[in-house]
Amino acid sequence: MEIPVFIVDAFTNLPFKGNPAAVCPLLHELQDDMYQKIAAEMNLSETAFIIRLNSKDDFSSGARFRLRWFSPTNEVPLCGHATLASAAVLFYKKKNVNTTVVFETLSGELYVQQQGESIVMNFPLNKPTPLGLNEFEDIVNAAVGDQPVQEVCLCGTTKKLMVRLADTCDRSVLTSLQPDPAVLLRVDTGGRVRGLIVTMIGAPGCQPGYDFYSRNFSPWFGIPEDPVTGSAHTVLAGYWSEKLGKKKMLAYQCSSRGGELELELKDDGRLNIAGQAVTVLQGILTV
Repeated sequence: MEIPVFIVDAFTNLPFKGNPAAVCPLLHELQDDMYQKIAAEMNLSETAFIIRLNSKDDFSSGARFRLRWFSPTNEVPLCGHATLASAAVLFYKKKNVNTTVVFETLSGELYVQQQGESIVMNFPLNKPTPLGLNEFEDIVNAAVGDQPVQEVCLCGTTKKLMVRLADTCDRSVLTSLQPDPAVLLRVDTGGRVRGLIVTMIGAPGCQPGYDFYSRNFSPWFGIPEDPVTGSAHTVLAGYWSEKLGKKKMLAYQCSSRGGELELELKDDGRLNIAGQAVTVLQGILTV
């Protein structure tokens, strides 16, 4: 069996920046173990599978598809950068004629559309709940060491723990963090955490005017650090919108690859995430 595969760098307009995702358009569903084997072979933070729902549709004319995401170790319920990458394959490579495409996913229906040079994704908003600073003390210490922490929050829906560094910290504090994935896995024994976000206030007065910065660590999904994470921003957007009093924000994820996300909280309680994408590889996977 031959399966087309694309590798797309998401949340960037430059090759080898942003977050790479593998995208496989499929005419029909595969066995679950095959999805997992392909994702493990790709060995990227996520591999996305776009599955045709109607045999009469093709990837150029169809407006609705199933979308599934797999990390190297398991299926994930929501992935922003691989959704952006999938939309980029449909719009830029398959020349899909629709202005909006709908993906049916484990997180419900996700609408994506082209807007200039960007792709806009409509996602659920997952606002976190503040916690006591000592409630996840072991994980926080493993993540940031003795750096000052301003707030700790947990999103029960996504199981992402958010650690906000104190405003006195320079951005270099965030970029220099090197948490040990093995230690993070060892100190979380209750299963309440499946992702770790470290964030800090940005510098909106300086160009290009980022409202906040973040990094995202997911050893629970076999990903020591995810370079640019749409799902993490479903948590961050609600938090920072309230703190900054803004519904439109520009965010930057400070991994070594780096990536930029445009965020807009909608009146219906959902979130628009916009970004650019670049296809760096196209080929055939033989299985």
